[in-house]
Amino acid sequence: MAAAASVYPTLDQRPIKNTICLFDVDGTLTPARRSASPEMLQLLSALRHKCAIGFVGGSDLVKQQEQLGTPSILVTSLFDFCFAENGLTAYRMGVPLVSQSFIKWLGEDNYKELVNFCLVYIAGIDCPVKRGTFIEFRNGMVNISPVGRNASIQERNEYSAYDKEHQIREKFVAVLKEKFSHLGLTFSIGGQISFDVFPAGWDKTYCLQHVAAEKNPPEGGPGVDYTTIHFFGDKTFKGGNDYEIYEDSRTVGHSVTSPDDTMRELKELFGL
Repeated sequence: MAAAASVYPTLDQRPIKNTICLFDVDGTLTPARRSASPEMLQLLSALRHKCAIGFVGGSDLVKQQEQLGTPSILVTSLFDFCFAENGLTAYRMGVPLVSQSFIKWLGEDNYKELVNFCLVYIAGIDCPVKRGTFIEFRNGMVNISPVGRNASIQERNEYSAYDKEHQIREKFVAVLKEKFSHLGLTFSIGGQISFDVFPAGWDKTYCLQHVAAEKNPPEGGPGVDYTTIHFFGDKTFKGGNDYEIYEDSRTVGHSVTSPDDTMRELKELFGL
């Protein structure tokens, strides 16, 4: 995919010019917290020759590099648009765009109150195992995991099954919504083991402002009005971290069940 990066048509010269495909990462392009298959990357490369492509994920760019890139290939070279942390950290054609800060928006005192409450609540949760990194601070959000982000793949799978039965994350989110209703936060369940916390409006729809800005691109030159924005995601249910962008009137939402399902839909839609 990277080898052909230099021969992709410019954005305004793609055959399907006014269309862009945006993808969730975990469960859509890759198995949860694992790498994309060579078949997926090859298909995305073929799609990129037809229209613009981008990913929009809740994780930071480091994790997306691990899942979608390689030690020698930057993920920012494999997609036209890279929207890490819902687009709060964004790249266009490998060049960074203006980013936003969760901590500056929320304030240190409010942030400490939120974190302290979560740590106490997590201490009272009974689940099969607990590992490290229960709260991960990112540039545009906080990620909270009752089992801990250091859990192995097997432990993640076991926790996910336990969570489906006992609704650990749903109950946690309900408590936080009531306790911190005054802060204007959104709580969004995603992946297998965690949920994100960010200001209202900083969900995945945040990245759409960058897409809209392509009418007048930052470096000048011909713009592109993306009148068709396809979004593919697996957590499209209410409360899932794909829900808002999936339901948004500006997008054509596709709910998928796995990376294989994503590839099937792309082949059908674009004749790949």
